Amino acid sequence: IEQPTFPKITEMCVKMIRRVNDEEGIKKLVNETFQKLWFTPTPHHDKEAMTRKILNITDVVAACRDTGYDWFEQLLQNLLKSEEDASYKPVKKACTQLVDNLVEHILKYEESLSDSDNKGVNSGRLVACITTLFLFSKIRPQLMVKHAMTMQPYLTTKCSTQNDFMVICNVAKILELVVPLMEHPSETFLATIEEDLMKLIIKYGMTVVQHCVSCLGAVVNKVTQNYKFVWACFNRYYGALSKLKNQHQEDPNSTILTANKPALLRSLFTVGALCRHFDFDQEDFKGNSKVNIKDKVLELLMYFTKHSDEEVQTKAIIGLGFAFIQHPSLMFEQEVKTLYNSILSDKNCSVNLKIQVLKNLQTYLQEEDTRMQQADRDWKKVAKQEDLKEMGDISSGMSSSIMQLYLKQVLEAFFHNQSSVRHFALNVIALTLNQGLIHPVQCVPYLIAMGTDPEPSMRNKADQQLVEIDKKYAGFIHMKAVAGMKMSYQVQQAINTCPKDPVRGFRHDESSSALCSHLYSMIRGNRQHRRAFLISLLNLFDDTAKTEVNMLLYIADNLACFPYQTQEEPLFIMHHIDITLSVSGSNLLQSFKESMVKDKKKERKPVSDEETESDSNSGSGSESEEEASKPRRLRKRVDSDSDSDEENDINSVMKCLPENSAPLIEFANVSQGILLLLMLKQHLKNLCGFSDSKIQKYSPSESAKVYDKAINRKTGVHFHPKQTLDFLRSDMANSKITEEVKRSIVKQYLDFKLLMEHLDPDEEEEDGEVSASTNARNKAITSLLGGGSPKNNAAETEDDESDGEDRGGGTSGVRRR
Repeated sequence: IEQPTFPKITEMCVKMIRRVNDEEGIKKLVNETFQKLWFTPTPHHDKEAMTRKILNITDVVAACRDTGYDWFEQLLQNLLKSEEDASYKPVKKACTQLVDNLVEHILKYEESLSDSDNKGVNSGRLVACITTLFLFSKIRPQLMVKHAMTMQPYLTTKCSTQNDFMVICNVAKILELVVPLMEHPSETFLATIEEDLMKLIIKYGMTVVQHCVSCLGAVVNKVTQNYKFVWACFNRYYGALSKLKNQHQEDPNSTILTANKPALLRSLFTVGALCRHFDFDQEDFKGNSKVNIKDKVLELLMYFTKHSDEEVQTKAIIGLGFAFIQHPSLMFEQEVKTLYNSILSDKNCSVNLKIQVLKNLQTYLQEEDTRMQQADRDWKKVAKQEDLKEMGDISSGMSSSIMQLYLKQVLEAFFHNQSSVRHFALNVIALTLNQGLIHPVQCVPYLIAMGTDPEPSMRNKADQQLVEIDKKYAGFIHMKAVAGMKMSYQVQQAINTCPKDPVRGFRHDESSSALCSHLYSMIRGNRQHRRAFLISLLNLFDDTAKTEVNMLLYIADNLACFPYQTQEEPLFIMHHIDITLSVSGSNLLQSFKESMVKDKKKERKPVSDEETESDSNSGSGSESEEEASKPRRLRKRVDSDSDSDEENDINSVMKCLPENSAPLIEFANVSQGILLLLMLKQHLKNLCGFSDSKIQKYSPSESAKVYDKAINRKTGVHFHPKQTLDFLRSDMANSKITEEVKRSIVKQYLDFKLLMEHLDPDEEEEDGEVSASTNARNKAITSLLGGGSPKNNAAETEDDESDGEDRGGGTSGVRRR
């Protein structure tokens, strides 16, 4: 007992054992390691080695108290299954040794609990030992049959600490599994268990009641058939509920219900728990009575779900959830559908009630899964005599129908700011998908959205579900990818704790990874799917799509931070940004011009002059080198005077603005999409170190191999679209338009105009100088984006220069289009 523990060893074991469900190689290694460490028989005389082993196992079990014990069950199942057909079974022998010694240690700890100095330590060790015995019982209950009578007295443990309650609950769970396997247990032993359980049900709280009723269900239904004993208990609590209901109906303002609230809460919970494990409509319980007990219980519990006290409502819903496990058909009742769906869909409804409804559905599905697995095991045993598979199919048909009823509301629960609500909604969906109860395609966009959750455990669970769906149904993820992106924005909106801050599409950590990185990584492997996905996202920026500005920012964030691997991916995006700019930009300018006052031609003269000049320049790309140099020099001269002319141009346009400022707001709003595309192109260009000429020469129709080179990402390049962030933070779309705001919008219009005139970079001057057109374009971009000067079109990386590009005169992207 005094053997010292080894925290380092325990920590290492915990880390290793959690990898038991990893890929095959690691799984095999974990199984081998723990087979040698724990599940190899120990020589009988070596008590010290056995004590060390017991301490190590119980330490690891104790360390995993908060994270669950799935790993232990999985490990034990793997090892026992591996030697099922072997003649020599060392793991089975080692398990028998371990169980026998764990029981011995429990008795020693029990004796030493009187020692006040070590009481806390030994109490913790006692709990760890009993928990470990329960884990063995779950996988091989036969191992504990001979120890059942040793465990029974622990049901009478006096409860004063959390550890005492855990002892009682685990002993009840062990006896539930073991007593039905005992051959001819004594009547005294069984009667004692029944009485002990009943005392615990009457005396203690929810957790103890739940486990003790479950144990009582196994003992009475499978062994003693002592139905009168259970019927008396049921009537005690059912009668109390009926009385309280009648009193409340007679006088809703009466204080009787308040005074008896603890009894009401206990009755609601216990009636439900008893209905979960016993079918009181059997003759064994109610005799010849024609009363339908399940309907009476439903009516009674439903009455209290409408109570004004939330705690009473919650207990009534818990009771309903228990009753539905025994009688799933009750979930088709109209009043139940209305109750569940209204709680799940009402945004103002209590979080506790939402969580409880989701928990009810989760527990029902877990129970159904356990039933199905048991039916499957039974089917294998008697496959030749009966068609139990058919029974299983009927049961899964019921589950499927139930989940179809509540699926939409469960999925909508993802859009909730409380992570606990999202957590239980995801659990329900995962169970539903794993059991194959619904067509998975309808869940895909919601799972994509949940893959952006701030909590890593939920992200991983949602991503894992997507991976499973993708394995079984190729193309489903791609089919719903854009819908999933839009939905992920809605989830982020719901989670956003500060409504004034725009929703962003990347994680605010060192990696700045896109929230939808996992989605992109699933799609990027298929070139056709990837391109279709990217084009669909870029189409949302089109002026005709009317996408709200914050969603565009969210999508731009994702596009800026996706985990691109080859040069083709960002080049494809930039190519399509140019196409969108040339179309949407022209539409934007045209609609702005049309909104100007028509009858002030003289005042608009400078603008039209500039338009004329730009028209003469726009054809320069097709002229000879000699002719082309003329307009370029002319442009250079115009650019040099542009600072002094800019003010005149702004004043000219200001005079032509209509009195109604709606077109201005519309321009400012729609222009955000184009600004974001410009910024995104600049960001990708800087991030990947691409030159203008490389971008211009890219053609999507070229062979994939040409651009199959890995990206050389630059560090410290961040996507920060200042203009759009300012627009959203100032809520310009709803704010009053001042002269200053008008002026800034007009300046933005003129910058756009200049950019559209010089959208395509010209070839470089013969002496290597950057052309005036490029200067004008860069100046317009700098002005629009409010940032530093964009890089010129000279090659910026060794990669660009080594591609053997003829950087002299790439044909214009817009003209090529």
